[in-house]
Amino acid sequence: MLKKIVLALTCLVAFSFAESVGNVNLTKVMKVDRSLSPLAKKCVECHAEKTPGIVNDWKSSRHAHAGVSCMDCHAVPADSPMAIKKEHPKDSGNHVSILVSPKTCGKCHAKEVKEFEQSGHARGGVQMFAKKGMVELMYHYEGNGKPYENDAPFHAGDENLKDAPSATGCIQCHGLEIKLDKEGYPIPGKGWPNYGIGNAYPDGSVGSCKSCHSSHTFDMVEARKPSACASCHLGPDHPNIEIYNNSMHGKIYNAEGEKKWKWDSAPDTWDVPDYRAPTCATCHMSGIGDLNTTHNVSLRLKWNLWAPHSNLRTGGYETAADVYAKEGKVTVGVPLAGNPAGPEAARGEMKQVCKSCHSTKATESFFISADQHVMLYNTYHTEAKKMLDDLKAKKLLKKDEWSDAFQKVYYHLWHHEGRRMRMGAVMGAPDYAHWHGVFEVQQDIKELRNIYNARIKSGKIEE
Repeated sequence: MLKKIVLALTCLVAFSFAESVGNVNLTKVMKVDRSLSPLAKKCVECHAEKTPGIVNDWKSSRHAHAGVSCMDCHAVPADSPMAIKKEHPKDSGNHVSILVSPKTCGKCHAKEVKEFEQSGHARGGVQMFAKKGMVELMYHYEGNGKPYENDAPFHAGDENLKDAPSATGCIQCHGLEIKLDKEGYPIPGKGWPNYGIGNAYPDGSVGSCKSCHSSHTFDMVEARKPSACASCHLGPDHPNIEIYNNSMHGKIYNAEGEKKWKWDSAPDTWDVPDYRAPTCATCHMSGIGDLNTTHNVSLRLKWNLWAPHSNLRTGGYETAADVYAKEGKVTVGVPLAGNPAGPEAARGEMKQVCKSCHSTKATESFFISADQHVMLYNTYHTEAKKMLDDLKAKKLLKKDEWSDAFQKVYYHLWHHEGRRMRMGAVMGAPDYAHWHGVFEVQQDIKELRNIYNARIKSGKIEE
């Protein structure tokens, strides 16, 4: 109740109303000068003309209500690695950065930033440029790698085009290592601007708060809804939003979530009375019962469901952000981030979420079935990987994966069908677990066996 009273008083301070005589027309006017410095006021006044959409978003934000201005997020010391070299405004002695890094957000939201850095989200961008091994894993970046023998580069010799596919695709979700030109602006054509979850900034910080809390409103309500996650978690390789909509949880949300659920509860009070089925944020982040809220989305995960083979998450807290801050690089190949107390502790926390609505018996039974499905996938992948390694040892694979029938099918087995099979099972979506998942995986394995047997028998790469 105290929180609601404080919020109401804040709103009264932040708004004024003008009443016209005759047609009783109440016009809401937002005050933008509450606790703002003269320079901050000047920023707002100028950008209200230059970029009115940004200012309107900011005006309606809780930042504006609390007097957090453009200067608090964008002003940086002149010697900051992110600073634009020219003073802004002109002759003000002030320097700004277009970029707002997690280190900036951490000045007020230290707990949330630290939790994020301990999550798998934090390695979203840095894993792509960490070392050659991860780039090879991402070999579907068209034109971004070394051209294969006898193949012309996809960018047809135009070096300006070589980054285009990843810059407008992968980087928009994963993030990138942001480089600045000599004037302090992000280099065009290299993937900025983006909403990549794992951007690495010149100040050494990693992440992107605006991936979920879009600038410049940074709305908690917006971040809580499944659509916040759907920008990246969709499509043939990780159709989490489609899987969610296919589940009973999604069915309930789509029927009543927008009409009945209370989305603006305080972070430490959003609980079962406010909604009837979980969203992405509920299961992975929200405070439920005895569980605290967290921005570590890996904390409640037992398995790694996106890699070629599903292993238990034994890596504890993610270290990519810390390593990058200290060394400007990151090592890949370490165990995937999870719960520092281990995979079963992670599963225990997820079960606590489920038991808010389901019985212990139903919860335990669901996860037994889900784990069986994940382990079934592993048996298929073990066989596929054994055949791949054998063909590689016998030099019966083409150098260009995308011109090789075996390698194309193997890739789709784990990166598309296999992910759908595993994710569909643990998120309660039967059609994705079966018809889009295990059915297609077993079709893949049969095709791989045929190609493998033909090459072993002939000693040649036959298509």
